[in-house]
Order: sequence, then structure tokens, then C-alpha cells
Amino acid sequence: MDKHKTFEEFLLSGSAQFSILNFSFNLLLTAVFAYVLSLLYNRYGSSLSNRKSFGKNFIFLAVTTMIIITIVKSSLALSLGLVGALSIVRFRTAIKEPEELTFLFLNIALGLGFGADQKAATIIGFVFLILFLISKRILYKNSISESQNLILILKINNPSKNILVEILVILKEYCDKVDIKRFDEENSIMEASFIIELENLEKLNAVSSNLKDSFKDISISFIDNNINV
Repeated sequence: MDKHKTFEEFLLSGSAQFSILNFSFNLLLTAVFAYVLSLLYNRYGSSLSNRKSFGKNFIFLAVTTMIIITIVKSSLALSLGLVGALSIVRFRTAIKEPEELTFLFLNIALGLGFGADQKAATIIGFVFLILFLISKRILYKNSISESQNLILILKINNPSKNILVEILVILKEYCDKVDIKRFDEENSIMEASFIIELENLEKLNAVSSNLKDSFKDISISFIDNNINV
């Protein structure tokens, strides 16, 4: 028997029967679940980007993935062709926050699940992750202790000789962690940057008030250390 002919038959064989009704139902489920996910992302997401605009892509991404999987799942040849096609695709859009990437993966998972006709597993997994997301956001909002990781920038006119020591004493009284990143002193102006960690917002207010009381001519800026500026 010709080995090449046998291999070609293997590639072309195994095509599953295509059901328009089942495909349409899976397509509808994919679109509905992706739409629900976009609403939940807009409501419970913590990303600082435009969540509403980003969420509009969810249905398109999930449905596209579902269609691709439906087409290639019944043919090894098409699957190999898909791998070759995707190897030349390059995505240039930057994902600024990890949360955006996790929601994109969840959209792809919806398309993969319904495209492979694994409705039960897809729905159960989706419900579990959504309940986890909602519970996490509720617990975070109700949490008394909301840890803060911040960049503190200070600018003081006419500083004393031991200004750095005085600042560190105040910061260490309220902060769990203090790392100095920059210290400049020129023309009677001192500028310094610190990375600090505080247990809650009350201690943040205490740090700010104490610094203002200790130094008359001072400028204070707090920046979230998790944001690229």
C-alpha cells in the first residue's frame, strides 16, 4: 500500500457531520456569553483603560475563535494549516494591564469551548470564573485593610542638613516598607523619590499630614507604583 496515499486519506478522513442547527446554537451561546462577559468586565474590572471600548471587542473575538475551531476541529489537515497561518501573524497591540490579557484569554476560551461543542465544560468554567471575579471585587471593596504600593515624591525648599534622616523617621513610623530611589539637592531645593508600602489609606493620610507639619515649604505627590507614567 502506498504510504503517501494512506497519509493523505488519514488527513482527509474523520470529517465530522456538520449540523447547521448545532452550529447556530453554539454561535448564539458564544455571542451571548461574550456579551455578558463584556458587561461584567465593564462593571467589575479594575483596569484604568477605557473598559467599555475594550469590551466591545469581546463578541467579535469569541465568535471568530468559535468559527475557526468549528472549521478545523474535524480535519487534521486544516488544523496544521491553521498553525502555519498563525505562525506568520504578528499582533502589535500592547496589553498595558494583566487584567486585559486574562479577559482576552477567557474570550478565547469561550470560542474554543463552544467551537469544540463542549457546552457543559465551557459554561461551568465560565460561571466559576465569573463568581470568582465578583466575589473578589466585593471582598476587595469591603476590606478594611487595602494595602497601598506607592511612589512618594517630595520637594522641599531650604532643607536642613539632616533632612533625609528626618523624612525616613516619619515614613518608617507609618510605612511597612520604604525604599529611597532618588535624592537630589541643588540651590536650596531638595527633591527625593521613595517607594512605600502602607497598610491602609488612613496611614497614607497620616504620612501626608505629618510631613506637612514637619516641613513648612513642602510639595508632596503620591503615584500608584503599578501604573506606567
